[in-house]
Amino acid sequence: MAWALSEKEWDALDRLRFSTVDAAVFRNATIILMSGVGRSKTSIADDLGVSVGTVDNIRKAYRQEGVAGLRPGKPPGSQSRATPAYRATLRKTLQTSPHELGYGFSVWSLARLNAHLTKVTQISFSEDQLGRIVHAEGFSFQRPKHTMKGKRDEAAYERTAAKLKTLKKKRSATTPKKF
Repeated sequence: MAWALSEKEWDALDRLRFSTVDAAVFRNATIILMSGVGRSKTSIADDLGVSVGTVDNIRKAYRQEGVAGLRPGKPPGSQSRATPAYRATLRKTLQTSPHELGYGFSVWSLARLNAHLTKVTQISFSEDQLGRIVHAEGFSFQRPKHTMKGKRDEAAYERTAAKLKTLKKKRSATTPKKF
């Protein structure tokens, strides 16, 4: 196939080539420009250190999408195991107190959350990955502060605290002041 570039196309490719900082975009624009002056796929591939298949792919992308086709897209990867159903369960769980779900703790940690979600959804992640998913869902987390609140007899604690306060006041009233 003979390549013929209009002056407008040539100028657009040249502007793109010299305005980008992405080496792949520069290379792709150069492939099209070299094709426009009648160079063969093999000679372009040899000069630029790419395969003939790459030259074919870039030419095809340019024919289909124009200059936009020269910008590399996001490479396809494996689909996330954090399905929409998993994420919905995650959001619901984070908005529910662990006590309401029958646990003996009051704050979710990543390890506890991961164990619960694995039990419910049969999908497990590392704590680092779960932390990224939690963050992507708009939640933040902190390390839990462990206190005895909720584990102690609050009425007895309040009585003892009041008695201690009274004893401290009595002591300060009977202690002679030193100058």
